[in-house]
Amino acid sequence: MSKLLTDNEATGRAKEVFDELKEKMGMVPNFFRAQAAVDPEWTAINLTRWKHIMHNDRKLDRKTKELIALAVSLVNNNEYCSMAHEGAAKMAGASDEELNELRQVVELFQSFNSIAYSLNIPCEV
Repeated sequence: MSKLLTDNEATGRAKEVFDELKEKMGMVPNFFRAQAAVDPEWTAINLTRWKHIMHNDRKLDRKTKELIALAVSLVNNNEYCSMAHEGAAKMAGASDEELNELRQVVELFQSFNSIAYSLNIPCEV
């Protein structure tokens, strides 16, 4: 299991990142604590990327972004990210029905992708 940098251990760049996360999210996710334990500058870079993609006013709304993040996490069999993005999707307004439908779409296309790959099907588009 990864080491998680605690609030008391965080200094310098790690403390800056933790303070910003607490301001934006009310907490520091373990995802960022684990990165900060390895390399605080890497954590800061990823926080900047996360803010730019997930929080800036762009074309996709937050709920859509969280549903995409959940789908990717499910495909990658990542329990931590799946749980985190399901919770974030719910906070952004996703219903249980939408989450269940998302899981059905993910399962369907995982299966269809496997079939297309195994049969080496040429695309007609």
